[in-house]
Amino acid sequence: MMIEVCAGSLTDCLTAQELGASRIELNSALHLGGLTPSLATVILAKQKVFPPIICMVRPRGGGFCYSDLEKDEMFLAAKQFLEAGVKGIAFGFLQSDGTIDQVATKRMIKLCNDYQAESVFHRAIDCTTNYQESIAQLVNLGATRILTSGGKANVRQGVDNLRHIQKDYGNQIELCIGCGITPENVCELIEATTIRQIHGSFKEWQTDPTTSNQYVSYRYSEQGDYDAVGSHKLAKAINNIRGNTNG
Repeated sequence: MMIEVCAGSLTDCLTAQELGASRIELNSALHLGGLTPSLATVILAKQKVFPPIICMVRPRGGGFCYSDLEKDEMFLAAKQFLEAGVKGIAFGFLQSDGTIDQVATKRMIKLCNDYQAESVFHRAIDCTTNYQESIAQLVNLGATRILTSGGKANVRQGVDNLRHIQKDYGNQIELCIGCGITPENVCELIEATTIRQIHGSFKEWQTDPTTSNQYVSYRYSEQGDYDAVGSHKLAKAINNIRGNTNG
């Protein structure tokens, strides 16, 4: 089993390492679905953690149809991260009609290949207009891996699609399931999809006493001041997976 932790900070990376994560996807701004982390965070993460690090390259929230200027930013960030020694880049390029931007995708895959790194097309795949066709295109383009919830809002809803693409394409491209993974459902979803890579943040809410006062608030959720990888949730998920595998 490959257990990939979706980290939003250096602290999250250290938590993931301590609890035995197999791989880390490093982001910023997880409340926006994950954006490009700072180069400083990447450099420090490479110094302090041992699991392989995949870096998100996503310049803004919203969708995945990028301007030329945004693409320039993404390719420069990816090159800097690869030169810093990360294991791979997570990215997603779509055209305005909801199809994969094959030109930009091919360019990013080549950049990753130039550094002997992994190219990971993230959940932008779940926003495409033709999910099955998009999977086939990424196989043909030579992407290393696809992170997906099966073209649905979460993995539980996408189980049937995930099972089918694993059967049809699992020997041609790596598949990793993400969105809606919890300690309680992780073993069930692995069994149902037969996919052996899972991705989750196992989020727990944290507090910071300086987030708000009687006049100003920087809180973006009523559940807490900011989110982080939850050590209790991640530990439980890993223990459940190991227990199920050993059993």
